[in-house]
Amino acid sequence: MDVKGKKIYVGLSGGVDSAVSAALLQQAGAQVTGVFIKGWYPPGMPCTWAAERRDAMLVAARLHIPFETFDARTEYKKGVIDYLLSEYRAGRTPNPDVMCNREVKFGAFYKWAKASGADAIAMGHYRSGEKDQSYFLWAVPKEILQETIFPVGNDEKEKVRALAKEFRLPVAEKKDSQGVCFLGSVSVEEFLKKELGEDNPAFLYTIGQRAPRPDGPWYVTSKDVENKKIEVSRTREAHAQKIPFTDANWFADASGEVEAQYRYRGPRVRGRLEENVFTAAEPLFEMLAAGQSIVFYRGAEMLGGGIIAQ
Repeated sequence: MDVKGKKIYVGLSGGVDSAVSAALLQQAGAQVTGVFIKGWYPPGMPCTWAAERRDAMLVAARLHIPFETFDARTEYKKGVIDYLLSEYRAGRTPNPDVMCNREVKFGAFYKWAKASGADAIAMGHYRSGEKDQSYFLWAVPKEILQETIFPVGNDEKEKVRALAKEFRLPVAEKKDSQGVCFLGSVSVEEFLKKELGEDNPAFLYTIGQRAPRPDGPWYVTSKDVENKKIEVSRTREAHAQKIPFTDANWFADASGEVEAQYRYRGPRVRGRLEENVFTAAEPLFEMLAAGQSIVFYRGAEMLGGGIIAQ
């Protein structure tokens, strides 16, 4: 997209990637507005959203661009938090970042930006390389991704940090956030213990995860939410070749051989799709967690994805 003269709303998270994205768009002649998306945060738990918003404001001030705050608390709570808790209560392991992208960043924020007169939105996501975040974008509607700009999408992190210094951005030396999209510095485990209690291990452990036993390693092989039990094994190997999935969202034709990725930064395995079942070319030798995402690729192109079924 030729951005010169276009009105672009950039999601400024307070981090370096979105800051550089705003700077690059401004350099290219776009009319940039920086927007901090305020989400829902767990009451009584530590959260860094005020500090993140301050950093986003400092970036906007450095670039001399308008700055706004978009209140997405309602959409966060309904589309992400409530979804997360209902999935864990059902014994599945959801991927909250996927829903955060679909419901909030590329959902509510996109609609608000367009209603405010934006020609497009922009985000600091990476879509290739070591930091590739396309795994979390599979559920975003195709037409919205087509109107989203990813200025640093194909760059390496080192280049982005170098650009941040070149633009003299106030977050150039800031460390990358390690928190989940909507929880900031609070871990999912901490949040689940607060919301669901600590007496049911089936809520707190994922299939394939290392179990808390002193004579390990032991790995969780099954969960029984109703009876508050998990089963463990000395190995986490499995021999499944077929992966059923639901809630498919497609961007391109997925006929023929494809590659599937079933966890973030996990391996991509070759196979074929038939309706809502992926059949791997070889046994996976790894247990899969229902509720997680499975995303399909052909080379660098993301074809679509879905949610792993039980």
